[in-house]
Amino acid sequence: MRLFDTLTRTERDLRPIDGSTYRFYCCGPTVYGPAHIGNFRTFVLQDVLRRVLETGGTRTLHVRNITDVDDKTIRDSQKAGQSLTDFTRGWTEKFHADCDKLGLLAPHIEPGAVEHIPQQIEMIRQLVEKGHAYASDDGSVYFKISSFPGYGRLSHLDERELDLGKTQNARANADEYEKDSVSDFVLWKARRPEDGDNFWASPWGEGRPGWHLECSAMIREYLGEDFDLHSGGVDLVFPHHENEIAQSVCSCGGHFAAHWFHITHLLVDGGKMSKSLGNLYTLEDLEKRGHSAMEVRYVLIGGHYRKQLNFTLDSLTAAREALAKLAKGARHLASKCGGEVVLDSVSFGPFQAAWDSLNDDLNTPAALGGLFTGLRETSQLTGRDAAAALAGLNRVLRALGLSLPEEKDEAVEIPEHIRALAETRWQARLSKNWAESDRLRAELTELGWLMKDGKESYELSQA
Repeated sequence: MRLFDTLTRTERDLRPIDGSTYRFYCCGPTVYGPAHIGNFRTFVLQDVLRRVLETGGTRTLHVRNITDVDDKTIRDSQKAGQSLTDFTRGWTEKFHADCDKLGLLAPHIEPGAVEHIPQQIEMIRQLVEKGHAYASDDGSVYFKISSFPGYGRLSHLDERELDLGKTQNARANADEYEKDSVSDFVLWKARRPEDGDNFWASPWGEGRPGWHLECSAMIREYLGEDFDLHSGGVDLVFPHHENEIAQSVCSCGGHFAAHWFHITHLLVDGGKMSKSLGNLYTLEDLEKRGHSAMEVRYVLIGGHYRKQLNFTLDSLTAAREALAKLAKGARHLASKCGGEVVLDSVSFGPFQAAWDSLNDDLNTPAALGGLFTGLRETSQLTGRDAAAALAGLNRVLRALGLSLPEEKDEAVEIPEHIRALAETRWQARLSKNWAESDRLRAELTELGWLMKDGKESYELSQA
């Protein structure tokens, strides 16, 4: 398999450093609210990467963290009147439930930041001892960027002149800051009144770790000084991943990640997601509109990970139709097998092109197209040939993490009052009365009916 590497800006082969297990780390969610579809685009594509590696016969070790202590979790837990532990536990459970619906494989290891604070303190101690970090007067500890000549290589900040002087201000002390801000960054944040009871003892006084440090400590704990791949959204390249490299290499030695895999932003209706625009969707939001998690997954893998994907509600309708066509094709192949079963085939048959696309820089849109092309080539197959083709189709579907919808045998009788409500809602949509349209759709959902919009009409089905 070949995959683009952010550091070298080239496509490179993925081969385990130890010759046995491909070990990779994914920056996980910050659990202060529900993950939205932009977050899940990253997690779903990371899942496809793992599935492709495993389908190709490579053993993996997948580590994904939970960020349960940072500025946002502390702020929002106190607003909610909950302890940090109880607050983040609830959102972690919600995240896991959404992952299950979307068909994500659970990581082999999922560490939390709070439970690894001793490891973080030890890493800071090493950085201070080696001259890469310093304590400020208030007890905070900062990483000295000027002590690491390699700083900026990942984000290519090293290609322009930088001011790397000490900067002890609100920006440097924040967990996150703007992409054009370059300053010494915080490793340990001294206790402040707004932190409430969320502080821990350290050699520099009471406080808590900085966000960037958390991943480095957990990576070191479970993957060591050198590992195969690090992944996250493209927004994490700077400063988060740049800072991880600096603090990890300076404290532990080694080369850190051999490969960097970043996923590009998701757009919604051609623009940025925003609560104020009403287009920041969670999985639950879309389910309430009558769409399945598998339709959401199909859309999220429908664009190449290095290109922006424009998410629309219409794309979910198209995904439902595509999944139905795939399911129909799979059922047709199954009906032509004549009892033949192929379990041990390593061939993809008519779906070889789809598989090859996945191994060519994780080209998921080309792979999806290859599924439909392959199905057209199977129309005349029977017996063992049909069984072998079905096995190839199922292997690609597993690599993509797609579960196909089951065929519905019986037509469901739709009560007259439901039909009337649906028609009223359709007319509201045609009139572009979006608020009323959404309200009526939600009412239908509460009554146990899903309404799927088409270009000319709509369909009703039971939830």
